Amino acid sequence: MSKISEEVINSLSINLREIIKSISRDNVNIEEIRLRSLKPLIVNSNNKDYFYNTKLNKLDLNMNNPYIVSKDDIEQTFQIMCKYSIHSFIDDIKKGFITLRGGHRVGLVGKTIIEDGQVKNIKHISSLNIRISREVLGCSDKVLSHIIRGKNQINNTLIISPPQCGKTTLIRDIVRNISNGNKEFAFKGMKVALIDERNEISGSYLGIPQMDVGIRTDVIETCPKDIGIMMLLRSMSPNVIVTDEIGNIDEIKALYTALNGGVSLITTVHGDSIEDIRNRKELSNLLDSELLYEIKTDIKIPSRYIGYVLSKNHIPSFSTKKLIEIINDNNNLNIKKWTI
Repeated sequence: MSKISEEVINSLSINLREIIKSISRDNVNIEEIRLRSLKPLIVNSNNKDYFYNTKLNKLDLNMNNPYIVSKDDIEQTFQIMCKYSIHSFIDDIKKGFITLRGGHRVGLVGKTIIEDGQVKNIKHISSLNIRISREVLGCSDKVLSHIIRGKNQINNTLIISPPQCGKTTLIRDIVRNISNGNKEFAFKGMKVALIDERNEISGSYLGIPQMDVGIRTDVIETCPKDIGIMMLLRSMSPNVIVTDEIGNIDEIKALYTALNGGVSLITTVHGDSIEDIRNRKELSNLLDSELLYEIKTDIKIPSRYIGYVLSKNHIPSFSTKKLIEIINDNNNLNIKKWTI
């Protein structure tokens, strides 16, 4: 069982703090804590929602005597998370999340204040989603042979998997291995530039990564991926650029620029299969050789691009722990590989 960290517990209102302390003693691996004003407290574990039964003082899959999150619970928790200085966290707040010490990310919603088409603030916070961050050191070891090519080369890699399957956990450990080096492959390590737009991979707090992303990794956090890729190419001379959850056309154009500059690339996308990605216009360019040929008329793209789909047959979604179990069981690991 993984206990809830002190960083999370101490960031909650007094009432919620006592409840979560008691929950952490139960045999459940908590992934999310959902706080919605005047709604039941919900704890997510292994893709199941649990309620806190106030009479039995324990988690319950059924909504019996649930604890109702008050407005004060939301306000107190938000103030504590912001160190009672909300204006100091405004840059994160207007992006919809803040990061706690330890790398735990808290999503937030409420009334958005819009100016010139941009979110300037979020007031009257009504919901908080606390996502518990955990490292699984070594979880990428079984896939490194597909990514490391020779003693000083990295394959350009695209990891496709459904949400909440462990892509971020996996890519974090890949970054650590590439940055530190790996004796098994006689790989000494390379400079890695990490664009951590939602601060999920490194879990940086006040500029310091809370997760182990390696000794040769430079992190740019809460920066749009297309902008971050160009900044890092100009300033940090990376050997490898890593980012999570690529999606829009501007991001993909930036990827092509990085590839054209001789930098290896590792990224992830949401999807159930290669075919799923092919059906999405913006992403199909990464897979479709004919479209790549058309783009080559004005941008030269290295011909070697290797992708992987990490999934379990017939199960569209599974927990991070399950993905790690699958990766470490070669009989069950389903790696579909293609080269363009």
